[in-house]
Amino acid sequence: MPIFRVRPSLHKRRPTKFCCFLRVPASCLPLLVLFAGFLPASAQQRPPAVPLVAYDPYFSIWSMSDRLTDTDTRHWTGSEQTLTGLVRIDGTNYRYMGTRPRLVPAMSQVSLQVTPLHTIYTFAAAGVSLTVTFFTPALPQDLDVLSRPVTYVSWCIRSTDGHPHSVAVLFDVSPGVAVDAADEDVIWGRSMVPGLEVLSVGSRDQRILNRAGDNLRIDWGYLYLAAPSQEGAALVASADAISSFLASGVLPKNDDMEMPRQPRTAAAHLAVALPVSVSGSEPVCRHVLLAFNEIYPIEYLERKLRPYWARNGETPNAMLTVAEDQYAALEERGKRFDETLTADLERAGGKAYAELGTLAYRQTLAAHGFAADVDGTPMLFPKENFSNGCISTVDVLYPSSPFFLFFNPALLEAQLKPVLEYAALPRWKWPFAPHDLGTYPLADGQVYGGGERTEEDQMPVEESGNMLILIDALGRAQGNWHLAQQYWPQLTLWADYLRAKGADPENQLSTDDFAGHLAHNANLSIKAIEGLAAYAQIAKQLEKPDVAKQYANAAKQMAEQWQTMAADGDHTKLAFDKAGTWSQKYNLVWDQLLDLNLFPASLRQSEIAFYLQHLNQYGLPLDNRADYTKLDWEIWTATLTNDPRQFQQFMDPIGKWVNETPSRVPLTDWYDTETGRIMAFQARSVVGGVFIKALADKDLREKWKQFKP
Repeated sequence: MPIFRVRPSLHKRRPTKFCCFLRVPASCLPLLVLFAGFLPASAQQRPPAVPLVAYDPYFSIWSMSDRLTDTDTRHWTGSEQTLTGLVRIDGTNYRYMGTRPRLVPAMSQVSLQVTPLHTIYTFAAAGVSLTVTFFTPALPQDLDVLSRPVTYVSWCIRSTDGHPHSVAVLFDVSPGVAVDAADEDVIWGRSMVPGLEVLSVGSRDQRILNRAGDNLRIDWGYLYLAAPSQEGAALVASADAISSFLASGVLPKNDDMEMPRQPRTAAAHLAVALPVSVSGSEPVCRHVLLAFNEIYPIEYLERKLRPYWARNGETPNAMLTVAEDQYAALEERGKRFDETLTADLERAGGKAYAELGTLAYRQTLAAHGFAADVDGTPMLFPKENFSNGCISTVDVLYPSSPFFLFFNPALLEAQLKPVLEYAALPRWKWPFAPHDLGTYPLADGQVYGGGERTEEDQMPVEESGNMLILIDALGRAQGNWHLAQQYWPQLTLWADYLRAKGADPENQLSTDDFAGHLAHNANLSIKAIEGLAAYAQIAKQLEKPDVAKQYANAAKQMAEQWQTMAADGDHTKLAFDKAGTWSQKYNLVWDQLLDLNLFPASLRQSEIAFYLQHLNQYGLPLDNRADYTKLDWEIWTATLTNDPRQFQQFMDPIGKWVNETPSRVPLTDWYDTETGRIMAFQARSVVGGVFIKALADKDLREKWKQFKP
């Protein structure tokens, strides 16, 4: 199936810029014991792509088909990163993952279930049921666990015909997972750590942080496959693992020793075979750990940063040992997290909304690099996947912020702090906020538009408004304004810029820069006005009452002027000088969330009524100029209504799109509302914006503020 890539003419230019569960009989549900009885109410028939390993922009492996055996697994970019799964039942071989060997028949896929933290496949063949689970314990309030680059892969096997069976499961990992391209030399090895046997593979040259870019995979660090010593697993580093298993059901006795080799030729694969005997209805379960040590994931202002999990000098050996020791407890916590979040999302926004949030959850986190500053402070760096590859883009932090404000505001602070530090340096000489910090994974200074050189193609109103709104939202969520206090001079500079330029913006770009420059942008003006009001709230919290009053009054006056300039009968204009136009006023959502109260409720109501008349098959267009839309903004716009029935009217076509889009890629945020096809962008963190509906639910927000999975 085609992998849709960025259209250079449409995306940001570099400057020179689910829950799916198919109902089956109880006899065909050999779920893990820990998942007994866990069937979330929310169900989705077909995700566009299924997350298997979702950690960060480099360690991110997906299945992009309905069945795990229909296609080979891929990196989010579409490059092949093959995980192969075979099972031998009473001497007969079957596939449960991947397309090869093609002559080996595929097991029947009985069900697929995707929860926020788990992906669970169930297969059946020859009187045996096999459940394969990928579990990434991305618990947002436990930074030690969240930052740990480990996905657990487990298998539960049981007899479904009442007869005993001899079963062996093979899990084979291509060395291509550890490098950017299949023509790079790799080396491999074997280690023993307490309780685990470990295989590893990595590039020979280890060119750490040697380049930046968008459509790239990692070519440094080491991939690990670790199996518990007590589970009877056999491991081998060999290019012949699959052929040996198919012939005899066992792996080669010896590791390959001729290296370096390239993945495209005869480089060793990391393979594990798990033999079990099953009888009766009780499942036999096994698991392994798949992990990646990037050594240094991020460069920030010329400093190489360690992974957050390694901030105190923890070694890969210790990391794997702790991960294994905590496996059972993490499964229990993960089960509780999945159950609670799925149910809460459905109560907040309905079935389709819960399905969307489930799909967005792991993707949002996996679009970030998680590092520690020199003092151990967490720093989180988003990447603009298949947009332009920028790192720490402010108009990416803005749409994804509801996710972090809802689950753990400290993670939003970890994203804002690097931007604020950079903006406070003498090298950033502009009176507005920066757009980005560089190109992933090198956060060494802005590259978009004019960068640090000129004001050309900057986003001055956009990013300044974004930063002020986010810092206000962060302070309110934390009940702590230390970040605003520390960077008050920068906030004041940006507020003054918005006061001078924001009411009727000049011909400049906004976050929707794929649509080009636009003067007198009404939605951008809302952001500027709200940014000023947010600054006034910050000033009040910092005990600057005169400043607070001055800027609050300015924001109020600008909001009154806006209503006159934007009015166009039963709706508001795209641009103040363009009658007969319209656009989603998604920025208006912060007027409610931050209690700014700048605009009347009647404005939101009239806008919602107008939008509902313009829904297409797969959603609401971004504006009158084209049929494409942005997924995050659709949910922000839908959240403007307090009527659950109207919210469902927005969600119904979006839910239909999720299930029917022909673009089999990790969730895109920019698609055509008539065809359902991706325009560009995939696997981006901005899908975290769909959690704004949950964030707007005060009771739910308070519940998750206290929730400790």
